[in-house]
Amino acid sequence: MKKIGIIMGSDSDLPIVSKAVEVLKNFGVPYEVHVFSAHRTPLEAKEFSVNARENGFGAIIAAAGMAAHLAGALAANTTLPVIGIPIKSGNLGGIDALLSTVQMPSGIPVATVAIDGAANAALLCVEILAVENAELADKLNKKRINDAKKVLEKNQKIETQFN
Repeated sequence: MKKIGIIMGSDSDLPIVSKAVEVLKNFGVPYEVHVFSAHRTPLEAKEFSVNARENGFGAIIAAAGMAAHLAGALAANTTLPVIGIPIKSGNLGGIDALLSTVQMPSGIPVATVAIDGAANAALLCVEILAVENAELADKLNKKRINDAKKVLEKNQKIETQFN
């Protein structure tokens, strides 16, 4: 199975990124986690993305706050799917990171999840790998069914309380 690269611009992003790691662990998807900055270590970030496919990666998650150029910098150097996680930081509550991540030029796509949306970034990676992996597709289906059951249980409690 292909592995997922998880790159964060700073180790301060780890509390958010750890949610993606947890999802990948739960699905049994291999991963690597690194800290590379688009601005402070651009050569290392480029080297990672240029070699990601031949190093066995199937997708890359990039988490960064503020200017948040990391996802775009990685995507510019690979044709693997890149999923950006805008991280809430600074005075703008993550809106700056969201806009920096989502506003990519034509030809260099970056999928972007919600601010601090690490779990969805990992789930998107699992969905990408599940295109060719029936076992992962089955696990995703079971998760959806279980999630729906939880909502319906909560609904029953609310209906009982108020109806």
